[in-house]
Formats: sequence, C-alpha cells, structure tokens
Amino acid sequence: MNQLSHSPAAAPQPAAPHSRPRRVAIVASAWHRDIVATGTAAMRAELERNHVAPDRIDLFEVPGAFEIPLHAKRLARCGRYDAIIACGLVVNGGIYRHEFVASAVIDALMRVQMETDTPVLSAVLTPRDFHEHADHQRFFREHFVKKGTEAAQACLQTMASLDALPRDGG
Repeated sequence: MNQLSHSPAAAPQPAAPHSRPRRVAIVASAWHRDIVATGTAAMRAELERNHVAPDRIDLFEVPGAFEIPLHAKRLARCGRYDAIIACGLVVNGGIYRHEFVASAVIDALMRVQMETDTPVLSAVLTPRDFHEHADHQRFFREHFVKKGTEAAQACLQTMASLDALPRDGG
C-alpha cells in the first residue's frame, strides 16, 4: 500500500467536485472477508466524502488476493473506470507462499496500471504475523479502516494529479 506522509503539510486535501463524475472500482478478496470489508467500507466512505457518488463506486469480490489483478486488468481495459483500488489480506499460513502471493499480486497490479494508463492502487496487506485470535482480528479490522481511507485518499490525489498532466500526444 502506498505510504502517505503524516506531516501536516502533506495531509490530503478534500477533492473538489470535478467537471465530470468519477467512477471507481474496488476489487476485494473474500478471504478474511470480515477484515477486508472494513477496508472497502472505509474506501467507500472516503470517496463519497470527497464527492464520488455512491452509485459510481462499484465493488467486485473475488475469492482471494491472487485473483485481484486479472479483474483489475479487465476493469481497467473496459474504459469505464477512472481508477481501481485493490483490497485484500494475504496471511502467513506457516509456509513462505504468502510472500510469493503478495509479491505476485503487487507486481501484477503495477503492470496493469502501466499497461492500461488507469490508476491502480493497493490496500492488499501482508502482515508479518497474523493469528486467528480475537485480538489480531480486531487489530486488523481497525488497521484496514485506516489503510482503506489512505488508499481512497491516494486514489483521489492520483486522479487529480493525472488530470493536470498532458495525455500522450497532447
């Protein structure tokens, strides 16, 4: 997930309404749905607070994080969305596979963004330690609220900054 500075000078500014309505897709994994859903709810809330209409935020749920990039690619290529935000939780199941999955997902999301010229942001988190007990579940639900809000803010800032740049050939 993109790291935002916490200094007052770099604090995100609310986005002003744009000349055209924005449309954002959120692609979320169903794995640990109860935790991931707090992130998607925070994304929706922050986007709506910044003038993205609720009916212009589409949520797509996929089985796990590994399935997110292909959905993001198809959504980006369809041309309907101004940005896509990925949300998922990749946990250590006692083998190193989670690191490979997380790396594959993040690398693929970057490729989608570069190939399609559509911003693709990530709140696909890979905690070093995650256990199925109440304390960790509560901590990560709360953490996903923070990261979901940050991802939505980064999405809004990215769309605004790209609007100020010339398009290819322009």
